[in-house]
Amino acid sequence: MIRFALKCSQGHSFDSWFKSNDAYDSLKAAGMVACAVCGDASVEKDLMAPTLSKGAKVPARPASDPVPDAAPSLSAPASPAEQALAELRKKVEENSDYVGAKFTEEARRIHNGDTAERSIYGEATVKDAKELIEDGIPVVPLPFMPGRKTN
Repeated sequence: MIRFALKCSQGHSFDSWFKSNDAYDSLKAAGMVACAVCGDASVEKDLMAPTLSKGAKVPARPASDPVPDAAPSLSAPASPAEQALAELRKKVEENSDYVGAKFTEEARRIHNGDTAERSIYGEATVKDAKELIEDGIPVVPLPFMPGRKTN
């Protein structure tokens, strides 16, 4: 396993573990590496200090020395902003139907009364979203990638 420091095009820094450098390259090429903060798929490796072993044994911790706090979980939100995004995502997923790439079509059907009114979420191009807005169909971009697992 190898841990990489990563950074998205929006400037968010985060760490993620991969089986190997080749595994990272394969996942990135397949579009499966995304920012843990905003979901941006434009992610690059960031500068990080290497972890070196000097071969020397680490001295035993004296009984009087307290055990340091456990390392934070990589899956736990690292900031209040990440926590708020996680809560928003949970609320959207619990209270809306995921329609995937059919978002634009389904939003139009709901607006025209061709199907029951309900909350939906999914994917749309910027062009399609603008057309929906121009046609008076309310849409809101979500600050995360729906339907995908995050790192």
